[in-house]
Amino acid sequence: MDDVGVKIKMILIMVALGGAVGSILRYLTSVWAVQYLGSAFPYGTLIVNVIGSFFIGLVLAMLETNILVSPHWRPLIMVGILGGFTTFSSFSLDTLNLLIQAQYLKAGLYLLLNVVLGLIAVSIGYFMLKH
Repeated sequence: MDDVGVKIKMILIMVALGGAVGSILRYLTSVWAVQYLGSAFPYGTLIVNVIGSFFIGLVLAMLETNILVSPHWRPLIMVGILGGFTTFSSFSLDTLNLLIQAQYLKAGLYLLLNVVLGLIAVSIGYFMLKH
């Protein structure tokens, strides 16, 4: 196998392992939230989304400034762990990148489309089998 193939396999392993860790952390956070905050509101999802968004911004800054984190860890941390923890953090990062690039219209459209189309998609998926 050539060096590119080995590199891709290593990246996929890093993403998979990170995704497993992130998913476990998401589950534990949701269990904790229900246990301590109750189930009348989706606190677990809110907490996961906010924490994930914070950490993806923090890690991005660390990667861009080479503070403590080398760019080769990006697949494990950002795609794997934080992606497994919450894809909302990726959504937040994409929006931030558009804002940083002063593409305000695109950022607003991206926000609107993600929220509206996501809600439509979950509704269609639900009601396709429910009725």
